[in-house]
Amino acid sequence: MTLPFFPPDLFEADREILLKTLYEIGTDPEQRFILGKRTAALEKALREATGAGDVIACGSGTGALTLAVHALDIGPGDEVIVPAFCCQPVASTVVNRGATPVFADADPWTMVLDPDHVESLITERTRAIMPAHVFSIMADMPRINQIAEKHGLPVIEDAAVAQGAVLDGLPAGRWGDIGVFSFFQVKAFGTAGEGGVVLTDSPELAQRVRQLRNHGQDGVHRFLHHRIGYNSRFDEILAAFQLHRLPTFGDRLERRAQIAEYYTERFAPLRDRGVVAPPPGRNGRCYYVYSLLVERREDLRAYLTECGIGTHVYYPVPLPLQPAFAEFAPEGARWPGAEQVSRRNLAIPIWPHMKDSDVEYVADSVCEFFA
Repeated sequence: MTLPFFPPDLFEADREILLKTLYEIGTDPEQRFILGKRTAALEKALREATGAGDVIACGSGTGALTLAVHALDIGPGDEVIVPAFCCQPVASTVVNRGATPVFADADPWTMVLDPDHVESLITERTRAIMPAHVFSIMADMPRINQIAEKHGLPVIEDAAVAQGAVLDGLPAGRWGDIGVFSFFQVKAFGTAGEGGVVLTDSPELAQRVRQLRNHGQDGVHRFLHHRIGYNSRFDEILAAFQLHRLPTFGDRLERRAQIAEYYTERFAPLRDRGVVAPPPGRNGRCYYVYSLLVERREDLRAYLTECGIGTHVYYPVPLPLQPAFAEFAPEGARWPGAEQVSRRNLAIPIWPHMKDSDVEYVADSVCEFFA
């Protein structure tokens, strides 16, 4: 593979720093490998970067969603409106609390939650709305927040893929009552392992999340458990590694945005050939993944493979049509937007250390297929 979709050398430039960090923490007299001073420093840096009232680091993006759902006391008998087209933790974290995920359809172009369908699904049992930003575009947070405020509902903002994105001047993760980021390896601010954070402006929610991530303890009195919690603690080595990578994060985001803009310009003439690029512009964009919508997806994918270009299909089966969530899918219900997006999306490489010649080769290959 000339240009893999998931590059194996994401952290090659940081190899020596990672090894040095591992040694320093491993030989530190403090011998603190979780929730130490480096984790606290990363939380502080992310508070300053986002303007959030509090940032709580935890074990993964899924862990962050779990903590968020639990912190809002969502449980049996409650409903949470989630995207039908998304990664499964938006639904599984609700189910694992004994609550019911209610699936809202996706916009067939932006691939994010359809606010109109969200509002039609609100019942007296609805306890929260959980929009998720998908691939290169943030959900319509102003509209979703307007709906939530109208019905007196909290918003859990799944910004797992959107760290660094800004919509109308407000960063992703700050739009909901509580938000989450993921540090999974291939995310825009990924790390050499797992990790995530919860963001909130509510001191009460922040306190709950801090307790829940560490078996219900308050961080001051060990073995005093205020709540039934989880082991979702953050690693000191990864905290130090993320602190090292944070100052250059903006540069990597800018490179992703430049690649996306080039792709979108190149692919605009292909719309009448059944190829739809993401919406142009930078407001509310994250460019974690650049995904086209393609009628002849499998044919294009096979051609790009022959050209040595890696591709990826995300969520080929919408969540309510998955066996795991069958009991939560009303009989006869359909999610036409999500089903269409699942059938047509094809992601192409957009990693920030691609050379210009690599980007041009990808674009040329896509265009040549339709020539």
